[in-house]
Amino acid sequence: MSIRLKKLLRHNEFYIFVVILLLSFLIQSRSGQFYTPNNIVDIIAALIVPGLFAIGAFMVIVSGGIDISFPALASLSIYTTTRILVDIDYQGGILLPLVLTIIFGAVLGAVNGFLISRFKLQPLIVTLGVASMFRGFMQGVLKSVQIAVIPKGMSEFGTSSLFVAKNMETGLTSRMPTAIIILIITLVVVYFILNHTMYGRGLYAIGGNEISAERAGFNVKRIKFFLYVMVGIISSLAGLIRVSMMTQCHPTNMLGMEMMIIAGVVLGGVAITGGAGTLKGCMLGTILIIIVQNSLILMGIPTFWQGFFLGMLIIVGTGVSALQVKRLNSPKKGKGGDKYA
Repeated sequence: MSIRLKKLLRHNEFYIFVVILLLSFLIQSRSGQFYTPNNIVDIIAALIVPGLFAIGAFMVIVSGGIDISFPALASLSIYTTTRILVDIDYQGGILLPLVLTIIFGAVLGAVNGFLISRFKLQPLIVTLGVASMFRGFMQGVLKSVQIAVIPKGMSEFGTSSLFVAKNMETGLTSRMPTAIIILIITLVVVYFILNHTMYGRGLYAIGGNEISAERAGFNVKRIKFFLYVMVGIISSLAGLIRVSMMTQCHPTNMLGMEMMIIAGVVLGGVAITGGAGTLKGCMLGTILIIIVQNSLILMGIPTFWQGFFLGMLIIVGTGVSALQVKRLNSPKKGKGGDKYA
């Protein structure tokens, strides 16, 4: 039992989980509304889009890179999709928007992948430049404006629900969006890739030491290229869900989310230098961010404090990441560590 306990205490996920529990107890004691069915459903619904973004950001950080272009990529991808469908007066279901979104996401992600893998450029600089390019293309070439009425298939998908949760005390209801299925499928697929394929091992190896990974036989260029293609697809799916749930397409309302997402990822114990971290930690860190964002009002705290608390979490997340790197580089630790936990 002591061995299991020591192993548990070595994982950052345990401490994030404890923080989430303590915070939820605090909010419940102040408001009495945190553990109500409708509030739990609201938190899960709010997690869908940031959760998808976080999965993509997590994969990039594990590989030793960083991507700040995913909100701009998602915005351009879904705006182009919506504009095309509106112009042709599309009246079908969600399948065509889904296919177009995946295609545009893959193509736009390939731009990042090509520049970073082919020319060995720094991911931070490339994604910063590409994000600016995507925004400029959307505003300059596409003349982007808010699309108030999106195709029927998208709005029906965004407003559909698996079930409705009701607060018996207040009578308030919240619906569990059907889109949660996309998040769950993405989590399962990415978890399988990272933990049960050579590609996943290659991502961790590249993040640990790119030169050693190449000497070990991993095709670094190919792994990096397809990484950004996958991130492009995942980000575009997040954009599709965001627009569908809002039932309107605003070209800029996802821009600026990158800091919150990256904060959640590193808060979950993912080493900012790459090579270590788990999908569990990534999602727990993102959940903590979502709880802070969504639950301040339940505690009677003005919403303008949201930026302050998120800033604190970014600093704490950076500190957690620094401790993670220090622990992994400690000579007392073996090579295996907690990478694939």
